[in-house]
Amino acid sequence: MTVTDLAMTTGVDLRHAIAAIPDPEVPVITIAELGILRDVDVDDSSHSVTVTITPTYSGCPAMAAIGDRIRHEARLRGYAAQVATRLSPAWTTDWMSQSGKDKLEQFGIAPPGPAGAGGLSDPRDMGDRGDKGAVPVTIARHVVVCPQCGSTDTTEIAHFGSTACKALRRCEACREPFDEFKAL
Repeated sequence: MTVTDLAMTTGVDLRHAIAAIPDPEVPVITIAELGILRDVDVDDSSHSVTVTITPTYSGCPAMAAIGDRIRHEARLRGYAAQVATRLSPAWTTDWMSQSGKDKLEQFGIAPPGPAGAGGLSDPRDMGDRGDKGAVPVTIARHVVVCPQCGSTDTTEIAHFGSTACKALRRCEACREPFDEFKAL
């Protein structure tokens, strides 16, 4: 990048560059599509940026690499970056964009369904019942569509796949193994 390019870099350019950073564990999806990019606060006068990200789970090893890449992209454009981690509210797969879910499927990873499917998504939804009644229970079969052939006849082989946020599955129709991005 030349000095002229740096002079023409704007906060909008920087926001786009940061949003386009690929997830290091699943590089077909960006951090914006994954939903972990929470805020990009650019100060053009001081050429600084504060980027807030939320990990997919606490202790996610990709967060350090993502922070490094954010600082690198900012530095390339003449900005100093501070990366902040926000743990609350906790990340959910419901924050993933539809384009991100589509990219996962095209890559051969079954995308997550709605995070609240099959039960209460927040224990506070139970209200103040104390010991006054039964706890509602929903029984549902977890159906995962094979991204290779489209069959719903799939089996979980291991609850944890190549990363903690994925499960390893096998399609009983085409016999191909594949990752499922778990709904959280």
